[in-house]
Amino acid sequence: MPSAQTVRRFYKPILFIVCLLPLAWLAAGAFNFAAVDLGADPVAKVLHQLGQWSLRFIVITLCVTPLRVMLGWPWLVMLRRMLGLFAFTYVLLHFLTWLVLDQGFLLDPGFNWHSILKDITKRPYITIGFTALVLLIPLAVTSTNAMVRRLGKRWQKLHRLVYVIAVLGVWHYYWEVKRDVREPLIYAAIVALLLGWRFWYARRRRILATQAANPPS
Repeated sequence: MPSAQTVRRFYKPILFIVCLLPLAWLAAGAFNFAAVDLGADPVAKVLHQLGQWSLRFIVITLCVTPLRVMLGWPWLVMLRRMLGLFAFTYVLLHFLTWLVLDQGFLLDPGFNWHSILKDITKRPYITIGFTALVLLIPLAVTSTNAMVRRLGKRWQKLHRLVYVIAVLGVWHYYWEVKRDVREPLIYAAIVALLLGWRFWYARRRRILATQAANPPS
């Protein structure tokens, strides 16, 4: 098992670089580098890719605990907060791409905030996506070691919002694609499996704790 120092010095930098690769690929396409082709509608392509990677990072973050338990790798927990922060980063970039490049914020002199707010409240999939972003903000803000110490047990309760965020992310994707829902349904199945495992594991721990507190006479 790698030491905490090894995780900090080697595993975290490698993970950081890997997590940046999707963003680097999109940046290469945006600036016409290499052979990256964003297609006839690059804004739509970037928006879609950022959304997909947002959901992937949320799912990967949810995978950390089951993998830690099943593989016996407690050091994986040290990578979870970085994965969560990258999930927030990609969600935020997904939203900003929609706001700036798709809706024209900062680019269109006639930009109308009223129309944006109307879009968020009137189009259900945007409402759900925006709600997920808002819920991610307190998780990102409280991801420092200082906030973990300050909040204590409340930190873990707060960060259980990631379960709600995962469901909202899948829901947003499902309603956004409209027709071919096969991929959103795959994500839905994965999230359902991960949440089901968490329910089973929490119940198992309660049973074992009860048995330990009340041994048979």
